[in-house]
Amino acid sequence: MADQYFTNARLIDPEAGTDSIGWLRVVDGVIAEIDNGDAPKTGLDCNGKCLAPGIVDIGVKVSEPGERHKESFRSAGRAAAAGGVTTMVTRPDTDPAIDTPEVLEFVAKRALADSPVKVLPMSALTKGRAGREMVEIGFLKDAGAVAFTDCDRVVADTKVYMRALTYARSLGALVIAHVQEPILSNGAAVTSGKFASLRGLPGVNPMAERMGLDRDIALLEMTRARYHADQITTARALPALERAKANGLDITAGVGIHHLTLNELDVADYRTFFKLKPPLRSEDDRLAVVQAVASGLIDIISSMHTPQDEESKRLPFEEAASGAVALETFLPAALRLYHAGQLDLPVLFRAMSLNPSRRLGLETGRLAVGAPADLVLFDPDAPFLLDRAKLRSKSKNTPFDGARLQGRVLGTWVAGKIVTGEA
Repeated sequence: MADQYFTNARLIDPEAGTDSIGWLRVVDGVIAEIDNGDAPKTGLDCNGKCLAPGIVDIGVKVSEPGERHKESFRSAGRAAAAGGVTTMVTRPDTDPAIDTPEVLEFVAKRALADSPVKVLPMSALTKGRAGREMVEIGFLKDAGAVAFTDCDRVVADTKVYMRALTYARSLGALVIAHVQEPILSNGAAVTSGKFASLRGLPGVNPMAERMGLDRDIALLEMTRARYHADQITTARALPALERAKANGLDITAGVGIHHLTLNELDVADYRTFFKLKPPLRSEDDRLAVVQAVASGLIDIISSMHTPQDEESKRLPFEEAASGAVALETFLPAALRLYHAGQLDLPVLFRAMSLNPSRRLGLETGRLAVGAPADLVLFDPDAPFLLDRAKLRSKSKNTPFDGARLQGRVLGTWVAGKIVTGEA
């Protein structure tokens, strides 16, 4: 492959924390040179637009096997490339669940054949995500599972969970958990409070998240496992997270982009595209979590891409399925925080690219010599009106339908090869 030059680019380096004009050279799919001096006359002129490491998105649901009509690796891969996501870390909450090496290998082969971006599959932590018996963690890790999670099903049996954490610790496997107290949160559609009462909707107290996190932290003190909380969405959970980190536990935390950019009032007139799990929180909680990302207390932002078909969403709010698609809206939604002056671009890409890469032991997420040339070129200021019908995902369940957004992806490269874009 010939040398590729990206010149006159606004280089967003999350590792150095810098945002500066410069150029870089790619050789054989790897970044070979970066400079802020005089640029070569050849190559792609980025016209001062932002060039950043491609997004590494932990927690993407692709509905293969079982529900291919909602999302396939082909459609998810195209959506990811259009959104600047160069690595999808996919969830095991499929039908059947990804809980054996055979199912994992099937998924990996489909992804390799159909997706233009990288796909790293996760495995379930317990068989069938039923919380009764742990999977063969060693075999699944050898087969390529990068982490183990039962997704939004909390392992309620503490003894089963402790054994799984202990076994994962012995193998150096990462466990990803959804922190909610399962009894309190069962059947909840929104966060409890005045708004939920006025709407007559069943709610869950934000303390359920804190209780779930407290339990998991106690188990981490027992087992010393590698652990990541997929979504921390409330202010009340933050002190516990801070203490756990200060005490030296191997714990990181994430948050979904919708919880950073929307709040409970967006549910408005029972709009089911805003029904998420956990439910959207108060504005005070949203601002606290944004600040936690800025400080580094919350490490990772993800899309939590969850495709649902029209039949699953066009139901009364209590009965409608939870979740929203977000691969294509991830970056423009995140740029709302940049335009609001709450997070700068290096901090955003630290949470969207660098930290998820580090947590999974990947070389991606950096603008550095020797790093893979997984890159996204975008115009952070380009305005557009989102039309969900134009999304590349098979499912169109986005809460941003009709929203005015800023930030358009101009090109996405995986190992130096362009996979989509106008560049």
